[in-house]
Amino acid sequence: MEGNFTVRSIFKNISPLDHRYSKSEEALFNALVPWISEEASVRACVKAEIALVCAHLAVRGKLTAELREKLEKAGEGIDPGEVYAEEEKTRHNTRALVNVLKKKVSEINPENSGDALAPLVHLGATSADILDTSLSWRIRGLTREVLLPELKKLELLLCAFVEREAETPQVGRTHGQHAVPITLGFAMAEYVSRLGKSILEIGRLEKNLKGKLAGAVGAYNATAMIVKDPEELERLYLAELGLEPSEHSTQLVEPEYLLRLLLEFNTAFGIIANLADDLRNLQRSEIGELREGFAAEQVGSSTMPQKRNPWNSEHVKSLWKAFMPRVTTFFMDQISEHQRDLSNSASQRFIADYVAGFALAVSRMAGVIEGLGADRKRLLANLHGKAGESGIPGGVLAEPAYILLAESGVSDAHEVIRKITLAAEKESVSFAQALARDEETLSKIAAKMAELEIINPPKGGTTEAALVWFSNPGQYHGLAVKKARSIAAKYRELMN
Repeated sequence: MEGNFTVRSIFKNISPLDHRYSKSEEALFNALVPWISEEASVRACVKAEIALVCAHLAVRGKLTAELREKLEKAGEGIDPGEVYAEEEKTRHNTRALVNVLKKKVSEINPENSGDALAPLVHLGATSADILDTSLSWRIRGLTREVLLPELKKLELLLCAFVEREAETPQVGRTHGQHAVPITLGFAMAEYVSRLGKSILEIGRLEKNLKGKLAGAVGAYNATAMIVKDPEELERLYLAELGLEPSEHSTQLVEPEYLLRLLLEFNTAFGIIANLADDLRNLQRSEIGELREGFAAEQVGSSTMPQKRNPWNSEHVKSLWKAFMPRVTTFFMDQISEHQRDLSNSASQRFIADYVAGFALAVSRMAGVIEGLGADRKRLLANLHGKAGESGIPGGVLAEPAYILLAESGVSDAHEVIRKITLAAEKESVSFAQALARDEETLSKIAAKMAELEIINPPKGGTTEAALVWFSNPGQYHGLAVKKARSIAAKYRELMN
């Protein structure tokens, strides 16, 4: 024992959050502790109780800066272990906290002094007035102080990667197959855009978390016996914590305020898991376009010394698999019979686990992006394609050939180009070579390209210039570069 706490090795903890990840992500873990640890939960409830005493004093015109300071100091002196010890007697966590706090507060003004403070502790409140309010305060603080900074760090790293690779050619992929050319920066700009919007929404929703001081059924029965304006007392109480009242309360704050924020966390979590999947696949041996950073003494396999596994991306996906299903519980906690039941008592405590898992995934993905390298030679090789791997070398340019041919007035242009691709595949030649054999089709396409100033050939060299263009698929990328840069610039500014 140390004070009122039992000291044990972290390796005797049950949750991997408290041993494996508290060691590997120590800085992040330490940032989470003041908000979602059990100690943080107790201290937040103490803070709410002190805020309530201050509100009562304010209504009576007796709140001074000196008295507030003494109350806050009394609250800081509470050892969560004392509360747990008291709960062994009361079998009620909030009443245990109230009993301990009353003893501390009574030392400021003895009860026989005429200005006793202890009777004001928890006066007019029910447990949820403290628990729901302190939870909102903790989740708001956690979001502002830990989650949003971590998310913005990741977003800015993604912006930097997009800007660096805005012009790097890459083959686009749909259904796991080569599609048409894009750029690597454009591919990653997808995640800048998706995650950026989610970050902004998280910032909006955390501002909307609410608290309450409406009593056992939400109708202000108890506080109406104490003050003329119970809603003013509620506003004063919540203002101490930087919160506003829930529009309507039962014994609980309306659950949707917190639910919507948690759901947006999960939206961001899913985006990051999707990114992790893409990065992991692009590191496959047969693709090899990207590579995670790998320390000099890092080991990829216990038996295969050559391995450099994309384990960080896999880890992020695995965290998502572990925590995403808990959203079901968030929805289930939305329901409470009549003015209140206790069916969320245990389940709501696991919000802390979910938020920790989410934060760990964000931090790990930031580390991935920070050390992510692009193999430009491999990117070009995949874009050009090799027979037997991506089908037809240069086959990604079948689309512009069809579009140009249709623009030249050929109604069955798609079928014409499809047959050329089949011939290229059958004869194991590139798309450009197969196109060159169909002189009539090539001539129409080349003429349209010259007309549209896609090529600017010397007189008499139109088809030759067209074939050069169809041998270099990196030129066909639409607005990929422009979009990549504009999206990165937009969200860089929004994050700052």
